[in-house]
Amino acid sequence: MLKAVTFTSAKTQILLMRMDTLEELNRKGFIDEPINPTLDLFAEIEKLKKEKNAIILAHYYQEPDIQDVADYIGDSLGLSQEAAKTEADIIVFAGVHFMAETAKILSPNKTVLLPDLKAGCSLADSCPPHLFIKFKEKYPNHLVITYVNCTAELKALSDIVCTSTNAVQIVESLPKDQKIIFGPDKNLGAWVAKKTGRDLVLWNGACMVHEIFSREKITKLKQRHPNAEFIAHPECEEAVLQMADYIGSTTGLLKYSSSSDATEFIVATESGIIHQMEKANPHKTFIPAPPNNNCACNDCPYMKRNTLEKLYLCIKNGLPEVNVPAEIINQARIPIERMLEISAKLGL
Repeated sequence: MLKAVTFTSAKTQILLMRMDTLEELNRKGFIDEPINPTLDLFAEIEKLKKEKNAIILAHYYQEPDIQDVADYIGDSLGLSQEAAKTEADIIVFAGVHFMAETAKILSPNKTVLLPDLKAGCSLADSCPPHLFIKFKEKYPNHLVITYVNCTAELKALSDIVCTSTNAVQIVESLPKDQKIIFGPDKNLGAWVAKKTGRDLVLWNGACMVHEIFSREKITKLKQRHPNAEFIAHPECEEAVLQMADYIGSTTGLLKYSSSSDATEFIVATESGIIHQMEKANPHKTFIPAPPNNNCACNDCPYMKRNTLEKLYLCIKNGLPEVNVPAEIINQARIPIERMLEISAKLGL
């Protein structure tokens, strides 16, 4: 008895291969294929960017190799501004998922890629939108300001989005009698309330990276480095911020480390920023503040999911792609654009 022979067209084979790829993406979060170890990934990425009219936007917390190959490196405000104005056809976001979502919201007609779909955010996870809706209902007549480190759905529930760079200024731009809900980061919210003198209703969320700095270990480190200035991100807990010589966003910390006369700094934020600090100030010493575990520095496991290899395969294959539902884009775009407008007026 003859066996039946099945023929598949080239188009069908490509479709089946893509389905297999998408299934693997859902499981792993990234393209997993072998790379020739002799390949110059920096050169290949540059070539692919030109061929595809792609731009790489990278956060300060990415690994040094990714920062060095990026077209733009910045904090959440700068990255949002760049995503809104770029003329590239493809935005490759070397950061975490909410950042890629923000880029898609601001540039819905562009393709937005993320090297690893599982590069999430503990702070974004700490504020589920369905619970925030109920929280919001408890405080009628309150304007909602959300930190950009949140999901697209949460942005869609907001009146204004902010970053750590502009949070104080955005709150101060509103009438003093305006009631405000601030979320999802309680530490940033408490710092903003202290700086502005405003009574903010805070959502109880936090960033796992900034919550685990050890006050005790930092105190000992300061004793070993008496001339070092201690600089911290406002997402840190109040007990840590009380020790700081300067508090600011990632961009603020970077600028301060360059302008300060000090030559030694203890830095309380994700350690990726130190790469840019050292490049800008090769004659200065930067020491990562220790967390309350056995690690010497504090890395974000989500930010560090992205690698140069994943970045290369992402641009090469045009996957993984980040999409946001049209109705969410329409709702979330309004508070983000309001933030950008306020920031532009304030010269931020």
